[in-house]
Amino acid sequence: MSRSKWKGPYIDPKSLKIINTIKKQHTYLITRNSEIIPKFLGLTFKVHNGKNFAELAVTDSMIGHKFGEFVFTRARFSFKKKKMKK
Repeated sequence: MSRSKWKGPYIDPKSLKIINTIKKQHTYLITRNSEIIPKFLGLTFKVHNGKNFAELAVTDSMIGHKFGEFVFTRARFSFKKKKMKK
C-alpha cells in the first residue's frame, strides 16, 4: 500500500538535516525506507543492508522509489558444483 499523497514522500528527519547542507563530494548515510527525491540527484549515499553499507549513486530513473529497492539484503543463492571422483 502506498503512502498518501497529501503527506508527501517520507524522508528520515535526521537524514534530512544533514542533506540540507549538501556537498557533492561527500557520501551520506541514509535509511532504506526513505524515498528518493529530485534533490538527491547526482549524490552518493551509503545504505545499510543489514551487514555492511553499500554505496548507491542516485540517477534520474530512481526518483520516486525507495533506497531499499536498490540495496539487497539477501545474498544471491547458487548451487555448489560437486567434485567429480577419479
